[in-house]
Amino acid sequence: MAQNINSVVLVGNLTRDPELRHTPSGTAVTTLRIAVNDRVKRGEEWQDAAYYFDVTVWGRTAENCAQYLAKGRPVAVQGKLTWREWDAQDGTKRQSVEVVADNVQFLGGRGEGDGQQFVPAGASQSSSADFPSSAADDDIPF
Repeated sequence: MAQNINSVVLVGNLTRDPELRHTPSGTAVTTLRIAVNDRVKRGEEWQDAAYYFDVTVWGRTAENCAQYLAKGRPVAVQGKLTWREWDAQDGTKRQSVEVVADNVQFLGGRGEGDGQQFVPAGASQSSSADFPSSAADDDIPF
């Protein structure tokens, strides 16, 4: 029997500012909403289409996303799809599919659109010998 794979990679723009919360135990959790643009053929015409995805980010990465991201900012998200179901206040059953992020990559610079920052889930704040420091490192949030 083949092993199942649950992996998704999205590159798009935030449709709203990140929303940071904390669990009762103090763990940070941030929700993002990402619009991903596509071109689809309808009949003989190609048209632009946008798809919207809810993303949940945990821990230190959640704090970084809340601090450094804003509506309109381009991001790349790697994670897995999850499905949840709950009872709404009006008694109806609700369900949703969302992405739980393992990695979030900040694309574009602060207002410049040309720099990149990478924030892996659970990232430590120490620098690696694999990546030499540069003058731009002062802008990186970790």
